[in-house]
Amino acid sequence: MTSKLKVGDEAPDFELLDQEGRLVSSRDYRGRKVLALYFYPKDFTKVCTMEAVAFRQMHEQFQAAGAEIIGVSSDDVKTHKEFAVEHELTFTLLSDEKQELRKAFGAYGLGGTPARTTYVIDRDWKIRMVYSSPLRSKEHAEEAMKAIQAL
Repeated sequence: MTSKLKVGDEAPDFELLDQEGRLVSSRDYRGRKVLALYFYPKDFTKVCTMEAVAFRQMHEQFQAAGAEIIGVSSDDVKTHKEFAVEHELTFTLLSDEKQELRKAFGAYGLGGTPARTTYVIDRDWKIRMVYSSPLRSKEHAEEAMKAIQAL
């Protein structure tokens, strides 16, 4: 398992499929957008749903600040699509079935369980904020927004 990335580290690059089955790459954002990248354990669970809805409710604010939101879990593309449709999610969900991106960030909790961790990545691809809390799901979006506004 990779050690956890921290503020000031360079974010890993990625290429994963989104909920529409399209390949999404870090090249699409690097140098262009600030990114709120959040890892969560599983689609359709109570806390993960609350977190996704909190990000959805603030999506326009993120866009106005020049940022995009990407959620990442090990769920497959089909499950992500169903989750996005059911909860009217307006942002990208990436399918990290092999947990390669999660490993690259070190986004794990106790005992190697998938952590609920949010990263703010600036245009230079440096991590500017790390927020990890397994139960305070709504605060992930709020903390990410604060960090983006401070850039």
